[in-house]
Amino acid sequence: MTSLRARLKIPGLVVAPGCYDALSALLIERAGFEAAYVSGASIAYTRLGRPDIGLVSFSELTDIVSAISERVSIPLIVDMDTGFGNALNVQRSVKLLAQAGASALQLEDQVTPKRCGHLTGKELISTAEMCGKIRAALDARPSDEVLLIARTDAIAVEGFDAAIARAESYLSAGADVLFIEAPQTLEQLAAIGERFRGRAPLLANMVEGGKTPLRDAGELERLGFSIAIFPGGTVRALAHHLSDYFASLKAHGTTAPFRDRMLDFKGINDIVGTEAMLETGKRYE
Repeated sequence: MTSLRARLKIPGLVVAPGCYDALSALLIERAGFEAAYVSGASIAYTRLGRPDIGLVSFSELTDIVSAISERVSIPLIVDMDTGFGNALNVQRSVKLLAQAGASALQLEDQVTPKRCGHLTGKELISTAEMCGKIRAALDARPSDEVLLIARTDAIAVEGFDAAIARAESYLSAGADVLFIEAPQTLEQLAAIGERFRGRAPLLANMVEGGKTPLRDAGELERLGFSIAIFPGGTVRALAHHLSDYFASLKAHGTTAPFRDRMLDFKGINDIVGTEAMLETGKRYE
């Protein structure tokens, strides 16, 4: 597996769809993507059936990352929200999530508990406190192969210029990748690229129905971004499809009308590798 750090030195945007469990990550890998984004929002949606407002616990996230990394080999970009507390909490989070298989860890400057970057009512910690948390994270990581992504949510709270200033401070504190959340116009996206292109890899967050105008991978690369995440798109597609499936089953009392839009028993077993695992088991009988 090529490390994410090494990959970011090569031209070309890294597109990382959102995952929330081992199956969704496996499907991302099978589709040929170079990385997967372990989305805190998607975990809240699927594991808890709740919104992204800081309800997912650290142990829940660690368990999920461990299960995913055991199943796939592509790099995992892990959303660890605020690091689950202060600088000391951040250090523990970094150590255990790196052990669980994270290739990159995203840390944001919201207060704890946080909320989705595309919701209103966000609150921030000070720039100084966030820089301390960044330094704590860097000291705790097992090697510099585990990247630290510094995210600021300041656009919605303090304005665009303040968000740029915070990103400068986070870069000076040692962040490997910058993530300026929820730019509201194409002009803001372009300004971020102009300011930081060549100085640090930039991450763009594409949220369907969110505050940022959606752009495709090619345009984001031209604007200066190195990573594009589509964190919640997986769950939004899943929820849409499952809603149709359940409506069909309720109406017809059978899955027959839906069969052309679903896998059969063999299809799902082919994806999860049932036959190969059973053959492996025979070697130890």
